Amino acid sequence: MTRDVRTSGAERADVSRRDFLEGVALGVGAALAPLTLGGCESTTGAGPRAAVAAQDLPGYYPPTRTGLRGSHVGSFEAMHAVRDGASPSAPAETGEVYDLVVVGGGISGLTAALLYRDREPDARILVLENHDDFGGHAKRNEFWLDGRLQLMNGGTYSIESPRPYSAIANGVLERLGIRAAELAKRVQKPEYYESVGLVSATFLDRETFGADYLLRQPKDAPLARALAGAPFSERARREIAILEDAPPDYLHALTPAAKKDYLATLSYREFLLKVVGADPIVARYYQQRPHGLWGVGIEAVSALEAWATGLPGFAGMKLPPGSSPSMGETAAGLADTGGSVDVHLPDGGATIARALVRALIPEALPGATVDDLVTAHADYARLDRGGAPTRIRLNSIVTHVANIKTAAGAEAVRIEYQRAAHGYALHARHAVLACWNAVIPHICPELPEPQKAALHELVKTPLIYANVAVRDVRAWQRLGVSTIHAPAGYFADTYLNECVAMGDYATPTNLERPTLVRLVRTPCAPGLPEHQQNKVGRAEIIATSLERYETEIRAQLDRMLGPGGFDSGRDIVAITVNRWPHGYAPEFNPLFEPVVPEAQRAHVRGRVRRGAITIANSDAGSKAYMDAAIDEAHRAVGELFGG
Repeated sequence: MTRDVRTSGAERADVSRRDFLEGVALGVGAALAPLTLGGCESTTGAGPRAAVAAQDLPGYYPPTRTGLRGSHVGSFEAMHAVRDGASPSAPAETGEVYDLVVVGGGISGLTAALLYRDREPDARILVLENHDDFGGHAKRNEFWLDGRLQLMNGGTYSIESPRPYSAIANGVLERLGIRAAELAKRVQKPEYYESVGLVSATFLDRETFGADYLLRQPKDAPLARALAGAPFSERARREIAILEDAPPDYLHALTPAAKKDYLATLSYREFLLKVVGADPIVARYYQQRPHGLWGVGIEAVSALEAWATGLPGFAGMKLPPGSSPSMGETAAGLADTGGSVDVHLPDGGATIARALVRALIPEALPGATVDDLVTAHADYARLDRGGAPTRIRLNSIVTHVANIKTAAGAEAVRIEYQRAAHGYALHARHAVLACWNAVIPHICPELPEPQKAALHELVKTPLIYANVAVRDVRAWQRLGVSTIHAPAGYFADTYLNECVAMGDYATPTNLERPTLVRLVRTPCAPGLPEHQQNKVGRAEIIATSLERYETEIRAQLDRMLGPGGFDSGRDIVAITVNRWPHGYAPEFNPLFEPVVPEAQRAHVRGRVRRGAITIANSDAGSKAYMDAAIDEAHRAVGELFGG
């Protein structure tokens, strides 16, 4: 047997790190003279601060901010200027040198930092986040109502996926103390509203359906009875009732496999109008039903996906579980895997982001359990401490990332970013781009053109989560509803905050006390291909003022709940509008995309490593779920270490 004298992965990493550090000291040192500006302290700690960073100021606590949140003012303008060809101001060298710089402090970026530390326990890591809070889409909105903390997610809603979480993703959650199956059983109280007589409803507006009408839909009750007073024709009532309660097999002449293949080729709207033969007003009734999941209407969602996600009309076909044979595993969310555990925590995915921050910087979030994490008050001043092994720097918009070589010939990365109207530059041995794919071609211009094109193909779904604090929910109680879908509303869905209880936190169950209401809008342009609709919606979100959102919120709530006594002028206490022009990660849509091998799909071609730079985000997995963000972080970090 011949002894293998090749260096191990750990040894190679040590050699690379030594070469990098020595190269910086010998060859780049003059360019990295310590400089501290705008709260950016060098790793040497030399020099006084020229200014204190916002996140280090007393009272800095973004979760309690109201108004326009999500992609808030100040979080994207510098990047848009770069996109449009403007040159940022010349960056000042901070003198900072890290082993890893992560661009993006969302679930994927924070996970990448954690997994990198597993590989190198003494690594120096910096996370640069463009927003004023960590978490990416996994944001937390805090409201204090009558002296009581109330929470809602500002983005990522739950731990959920149509596929089981991978061993990697499960492992990360487990080490953070997030045991989804156990939490789902003890935290969620899904039957509470139903237990006090509140059910789902649909609001029919007079402009579309002829009269304002709130259609209550008691659980497990035949819809035909509820439809009796609705402003529909007799034909439309009959067709909706059949679709919901007892649809026949509309494709009885086809085999199950052929049915699925066929359903993958037509939209749900075409299914209703051409296969079912429904009245056009029936299609209008279902138009916005896919908005919350897909961000587009029924004309841009395949009938196969409609079947898989529970839209009506397919029960009579008795389709077996699984994907369309011709779609394979590329048909997003359609494989019969049983899915993951679905659990909504009080602040949604923000709990996971906070758990990751606690693991990386324990002093920033006191406590030791997932239960006390929910009510823990984050100390933002501890996120970016000089000399700390891991640092998170907020309000920092990265504008340029480039591979360089040190004097010793080691790979390195130079990162430039904007913060408080000033430009800065620092260096690292490795970089993980955990930002949105749409940003990457602009900040990393050295990427090959085909890779840039692939990244641009991945258009995210825009969405609005408006969280509204109300004085009480007695109007809801009088009307007997807890959720309202509006087929033609500005906001498609409105619902009372989900009932959860975790540690010292619980959703109020006294309906006469203040609580939170969520309204969801996914702006789109029916009739265009999905990604074109997404682009139109993205532009709309950026152009829409807070005043417009407030006007629409008040008008819609008054109109839906007014008969129950709701008055927005009296009953609304606060409004937070979380706008996400780049929302859900794009997933495969068989209506608009060809079926190609996995290696040829845009998300795979776009995430290719370039020198010391790798890419990690849910876009890179083409799945709009938390497990994809974690799995892609694992892949990206593995690439940096050669495996």
